Amino acid sequence: MDYSALQDLEILFGLALVTVVLFRKLLFPSIIGFLFTGMLAGPYSLGFIRNTHQVEQMAEIGVVLLLFTIGIEFSLKELMRIRQLVLWGGGLQVLLTIGAVAVCGTVFGLPVNQAVFFGFLTALSSTAILLKLLIDSGEVDTPQGRIALGILIFQDLCIVPLMLLTPLLGGEGDGLRGFLLIGVKAAAVIVAAHYGARFFVPWLFKQVVKTRSRELFILTIIFIGFGTALLTAKAGLSLALGAFIAGLAISESEYSQQALSDLVPFREAFMSLFFISVGMLLDPAILMKYPFLIAGVVMGILLVKSLIGAGAVMALGVPMRIAVIAALSLAQIGEFSFVLSQSGLRHGLLTQEAYQIFLAASIATMGLTPLFRRIAPGAAAWLVNFVPHSWSRGRGHLVGESKRHDLSGHVIIVGYGVNGKNVARSLKHLKIPYMVIETNPFTITAEKKKGERILFGDASKPEVLEHAHLDKARILLVAISDAAASRRVSALARQLNPAVHIIVRTRYLMEVEPLYKLGVNEVIPEEFETSVEILSRVLRNFMVPQDEIEQRIADVRRDGYDMLRTMSRRHSHAVGISGYLSGAEIGTYRVQKGAPLEGESLREGTIRSRSGATVLMIKRKDEVVPNPDPVWELAAEDLVLLLGTPEQLATARKLFQPGT
Repeated sequence: MDYSALQDLEILFGLALVTVVLFRKLLFPSIIGFLFTGMLAGPYSLGFIRNTHQVEQMAEIGVVLLLFTIGIEFSLKELMRIRQLVLWGGGLQVLLTIGAVAVCGTVFGLPVNQAVFFGFLTALSSTAILLKLLIDSGEVDTPQGRIALGILIFQDLCIVPLMLLTPLLGGEGDGLRGFLLIGVKAAAVIVAAHYGARFFVPWLFKQVVKTRSRELFILTIIFIGFGTALLTAKAGLSLALGAFIAGLAISESEYSQQALSDLVPFREAFMSLFFISVGMLLDPAILMKYPFLIAGVVMGILLVKSLIGAGAVMALGVPMRIAVIAALSLAQIGEFSFVLSQSGLRHGLLTQEAYQIFLAASIATMGLTPLFRRIAPGAAAWLVNFVPHSWSRGRGHLVGESKRHDLSGHVIIVGYGVNGKNVARSLKHLKIPYMVIETNPFTITAEKKKGERILFGDASKPEVLEHAHLDKARILLVAISDAAASRRVSALARQLNPAVHIIVRTRYLMEVEPLYKLGVNEVIPEEFETSVEILSRVLRNFMVPQDEIEQRIADVRRDGYDMLRTMSRRHSHAVGISGYLSGAEIGTYRVQKGAPLEGESLREGTIRSRSGATVLMIKRKDEVVPNPDPVWELAAEDLVLLLGTPEQLATARKLFQPGT
């Protein structure tokens, strides 16, 4: 029996274990480790694997699985939600990149078809690398993260038409007639997949699920994916197109998430083989033969993609800082460019030597991605400070002219996500003046139509905060997901208005102390608040009495926020009386009609004797009385500011309610 295939796999996976671990320790993406593994094991280096054909066949399975899972993850509803960002941002980036590279290629003497094909290869970025880096850094929900994700979605959608166009650029087929024929075939397959998704796939999954067999479920998924890919290949289309369409068919099913979770381990294993197989094809000798040419190609790719990416994003009206960070994140060559390059090699669009140069340059751009991500915020900040503000603030005509509002004592909300919207809705209900600052031009347009008081701009710029009247504001609420941007906004706001009360929402506890150092008054870490809510749900499920749940939550909050107050006390600008009183909190309560306190004077000492809390201030209509006299008599609708422990405030709260 021939064990050569098993032996090759064992060698590759064993070598990959060592190289990927080393590259991860050097903070390089895993993909670079797999590519390097292929370079070492391939016929051009150590020669562990002489027959690469079997590995390439298994790598083809990895490509099919990747397209299949992208189709499953792809949601038409999600696309409609961010359609403007995907279609306009992604469309401009892809088309302009192809056009710019094609022009440069023809200037350097390449035939038009080859120059356009090089544009295809350059236009795509790495979904696998960038998505992993965004998830690891917690930046998926940041403005630059959402923009990069939208452009990547469009690029993923472009893979199929680019694969269909490649043979035509190579001179195969019947020109326009052949392209139209391929288009008709693709449309027929899509229509068949649509009706299959509506009728056949749900029926088939229902029959399989009834058997309660996980093995059969996985086999059914693979059968649908590989079967559709095979049919499209037999029809003269690509395996990739069939796999993507099959994934789309399953994505509309209620079983899509389970299907995706079952396929991911297979996808990761076979995709690693794909990158290893690409590395095998690279001859390290090309690096010695054309070092300056490869370096020039790398620089050209990074420069063209960064400039065009930033320009495409800024054309949407996004501020320059966010556009530059997103563009630098997308500057690498993508994994699907390797698939396209192999297709181009087969159809005569690339010579073997040009293919080797492209592989070397592509691997270099992928390896530089973590470095570019690290320097992007600093580079963007330098560039924004270097150019006039009118250039860097974004194109206001996309969102209408921002009217100056005469505000004072208001709240400035930076970021109009879930947190910003909830705060704005409550402030509007309570008739508290506020102003929103947002960087998404499409959000601005939609909210202005609703009458929202919203300002377009980057809050890390002094002109934007001044336009929002920071000098007269009472509170600045920073409710964005970008930790670095939150720090910049907080530092700038403290510099412009030392008296403003700054509240920042952040994701992790580790981000709290740096914000206090910058002058933030209060930091709300989502990580901590989520743990409190989880505790509440767990105790409620065990039918623990509500008062006991509140007591446990009060204990957790006291211990947690004591820690945060300890941080704040280390920095004099994080002021607030409760920050210096361990275990104490401040709460405001309204005297409701019929409550025990209505009509009572402070001299009677009901609040102090029955709860232990202390009265700091009373507000009646527009009159504010700090440290009120004992003769003060409480009336309905009075607001009373109390100081006490969480337990004391919980007891005092009942005195303000009727029927207690």
